[in-house]
Amino acid sequence: MLSKRIIPCLDVRNGVLTKGVKFQGNVDIGDPVLTARKYYEEGADEIVFYDITASHEGRGIFLDVVEKVASTIFIPFSVGGGINSVDDMRDALNAGAEKISINSGAVKNPDIISEGAVRFGSQAIVLGMDVKQVDKTGDIPSGYEIVIHGGRKHMGMDAIEWAKTAEALGAGEICVNSIDADGTKDGYELTLTRMISEAVSIPVIASGGAGNPRHMYEALTEGKATAALIASIVHYGEYTIPDLKRQIHAMGAKMRMVW
Repeated sequence: MLSKRIIPCLDVRNGVLTKGVKFQGNVDIGDPVLTARKYYEEGADEIVFYDITASHEGRGIFLDVVEKVASTIFIPFSVGGGINSVDDMRDALNAGAEKISINSGAVKNPDIISEGAVRFGSQAIVLGMDVKQVDKTGDIPSGYEIVIHGGRKHMGMDAIEWAKTAEALGAGEICVNSIDADGTKDGYELTLTRMISEAVSIPVIASGGAGNPRHMYEALTEGKATAALIASIVHYGEYTIPDLKRQIHAMGAKMRMVW
């Protein structure tokens, strides 16, 4: 059995670490470079960096911050926000990222997934999905809709079908973020996570809603995710990464331990 991963997520706005609830009310809380180093030293399996306003503002990602984070950690590093072309991907990889997370750009131009996979390999291409639960319709039979631009724009696309399409185009991993659960600390959206995990054969990361180790264990077992993304519970000091790993391991999920 492969070890499950814990992945701290750094949402960055104007170069500063920030956190909101359901993509709203963001509060600036620190330095992303120092925070990334702390999580690396605590035993994070990977780190994700999102420039959360880049797509909405129509600009590229802050590469200088990416470079600073990459220079201080030595674990897989995924970067997203404002990536709309293979050139954008190349720039982020050259700045030190190992993986590229594409979200709004892929929805608007799905070919970017296959272009990136051909150029850099599927292992470097992560599809980020921001999802809201809606009424089931002919266009959205699962009841889960894709939204873009930081949750601002509904696309009328079914999340499960989009996940299947992205895998077929060459995505190597999918990060499923429930906007309804984001920042609430009430638990992951397990139904959504499980539906996508069962629909594709590539790794799925659960994102949005972690409040305690039990929530993470549920995402990794009931939700069938291979990794759990976390933010608030470590940003605000409620848990350390070793705390989380020890407790999840004790519940029965295999973790890469740091004692």
